[in-house]
Amino acid sequence: MKKIFLVAIAVFTLIACDKKEVDADANIHITGDVKGLSQGKLYLQKIQDSALVILDSIIVNGDSKFESHIKLDSPEMLYLFLDRGQTNSIDNSLPFFAEPGNIKIETTLKHFFADAKISGSKNHDLWKKFDSINSKFRDQNLALMEKRLKNELKPNATTTDSIEKAYKSLLTRKYRYTAHFAATNGNKEIAPYLALSEIADINTTYLDTIQKSLTPEVAKSKYGKMLNEHIKERKTLEVQK
Repeated sequence: MKKIFLVAIAVFTLIACDKKEVDADANIHITGDVKGLSQGKLYLQKIQDSALVILDSIIVNGDSKFESHIKLDSPEMLYLFLDRGQTNSIDNSLPFFAEPGNIKIETTLKHFFADAKISGSKNHDLWKKFDSINSKFRDQNLALMEKRLKNELKPNATTTDSIEKAYKSLLTRKYRYTAHFAATNGNKEIAPYLALSEIADINTTYLDTIQKSLTPEVAKSKYGKMLNEHIKERKTLEVQK
């Protein structure tokens, strides 16, 4: 009886040691399910100083469901990375806009990025809405790149001019759409994020408009502060020219 009791204690101790300690300061609770994943590793990452850093690593062994508790000072774009081991798939990184609260991520091993459904983040909902239109700009850009490559094989001056005009028109429409989307959502951190990630080189007049649309809380966020610094740097360079 005593041996059984000692074995029970030993097992309990191993389980307790294996369980991650939850950070008392954590303000984001992430739960998820990667259907089809029975064994592997997931990494929660963010960009810091132009490099990806790991916030949390999650070992999956038998159960495709996962959980993580992390702390962020303000809403931020994160990346859920799937370590596929020897597989050379490029479908292994899932971007999502994290914010304080409960976030749920559901996807599959087969189509890790394409099948992803993320809920619990208003910033992410807005990012998906933006991306649904932005993806059309990307598709049009790829089509123009294909035409440009074909034209290079058999150069035609008229075709070259037509492609360049179409590209400039596409870029202008994309920039205006992004600037408008950011300016009309100044109460969310998605606004300064889009200004920095999509149209950082746009005319500073547009960047000023976006910055002025930000609520005080968003202006003090990570991306809000970064946008402010970016505008200052751009204006300094413009004065020096």
